[in-house]
Amino acid sequence: MKKLLGTALVAGLSWPMLAGADPINVKDFALAPRIAEKVAAGEELNIFVSYHDVSNEFAPQIRAGVERGDALDKVKAKFIGPVGANADGQINEIEALLDTMDGLAISSVSTDALAPIIDRVVEAGIPVITYNTDNPDSKRIAFAGQDLIQSGREAGKLMCEVHPEGKLLILTLDAAAQWSLDRESGAREAMAADCPAAEVVQTVNTGTDPQEMYAAIENAMLGNPEISGLLSLECCTTPAAGSWVDRNGRAGEVKIVGFDLLDQTVEFVENGVIQATIDQAPEAQGFAAVDLLAKFLNGETIDDLDTGVGIFTSANIADLN
Repeated sequence: MKKLLGTALVAGLSWPMLAGADPINVKDFALAPRIAEKVAAGEELNIFVSYHDVSNEFAPQIRAGVERGDALDKVKAKFIGPVGANADGQINEIEALLDTMDGLAISSVSTDALAPIIDRVVEAGIPVITYNTDNPDSKRIAFAGQDLIQSGREAGKLMCEVHPEGKLLILTLDAAAQWSLDRESGAREAMAADCPAAEVVQTVNTGTDPQEMYAAIENAMLGNPEISGLLSLECCTTPAAGSWVDRNGRAGEVKIVGFDLLDQTVEFVENGVIQATIDQAPEAQGFAAVDLLAKFLNGETIDDLDTGVGIFTSANIADLN
């Protein structure tokens, strides 16, 4: 595991710009007159941060960052979003708040479903940035979050280090979502280069319900008893995979690489059930969503922001305490 620790970057220590981003200034944006008047008068700005599922285990960390952003000068930041991953719910809430928002940050439940509302908000003269999950084909002005393809590559490299050969499953809450496709693409690219003897048998689409998630992993493992590696692409299938391995007494035999620092994931890394997990700095993402919009509205040039890749294993997980 020393080799893994040697590759670690602690997320949040630096926020490099994502490659290929185009800086933008408010003077190049058709700002709604009502918002321009508020900015000129030095009035408080209403920034809404829409997350694609406020009920999931990742949401409180995003919310904490938004609350930190709420403390910025002349900013009122509010964390919003549907309970459960519901595109219509996310769209309807944004539409209802359209006349009161001065800026919108959004993590899309579905890139295809949310792109039209993002474009409508921008066309109404309200700046929109994406965070956590990008929507690059929309008219959003910037993105704050992890480079998803690169984070997938890092996950693939980690999988190769702990599972250089044998059969494995890729796990994801939503195999059709763009964030999932990007991460999977990066992971497969890295594994093809670094450990061609490791075979991806299946991508398991678990859904977001915790019981169904665990059942999907269990069914896939029962159907493929030769599996010796599990690569999770997000927060929530990571501890679910750890739970299955732990309950079935296969810790160390089935290697797990995943994402994020949910409490159960951290515990499983400490106990050696999960070999590595990648942090994407969710609190920093929530804060950056507010901070970038506030800076933009106040005349600063902004750009895409990479919140980094933090790799944690049993060798450095204690650093979180």
